[in-house]
Amino acid sequence: MTENYDRAAIALHWITALLIIANLLLGLSMVQLPISPRKLHWYLWHKSIGITIFAVTSLRLAWRALRPHPAPVAMRPWQRRAASVSHAMLYALLLVIPLSGWLYSSATGVQVVYVGVLPLPDLLPKDRALADALRIVHIGLNALLAGVITVHVAAALKHHFVDRDVVLARMLPIFKRNPALRSR
Repeated sequence: MTENYDRAAIALHWITALLIIANLLLGLSMVQLPISPRKLHWYLWHKSIGITIFAVTSLRLAWRALRPHPAPVAMRPWQRRAASVSHAMLYALLLVIPLSGWLYSSATGVQVVYVGVLPLPDLLPKDRALADALRIVHIGLNALLAGVITVHVAAALKHHFVDRDVVLARMLPIFKRNPALRSR
């Protein structure tokens, strides 16, 4: 086991975080727009970012399986279980949400075209009732993701500022490890 995450793991983490923030903001803002070329363009980017999140998450899981990650920081057993559950939920949501969006798009009869260049196959035939249900699923999963991310960020900040351990510091690319922080 290593003491810190490697640069690739850190980069993949923060790339994923930026993509999620961009896509959540894009998703929330585009829905209110009237049908227009601008709205359709935003949808294209929303779908492309979602597919990218799926790909980066798949890469992160492969990297995590192949590379050693830091030894766990000492914490209470319930905190360790909560961290494991929240990380599993994050990974699952980062894979399922793009798929739910792709399924939704297929059911509406609108093909996903990655970055406007690569058409992806429809996963379902056009079905308005199914599309309506998948829209609700997609929105609900994104709301759940926002909640899990909020807990994830709050826990990282708690570890840094209250527990004063290295949980957050070892995932930050810009800070040197502070010797004053302990990994109790």
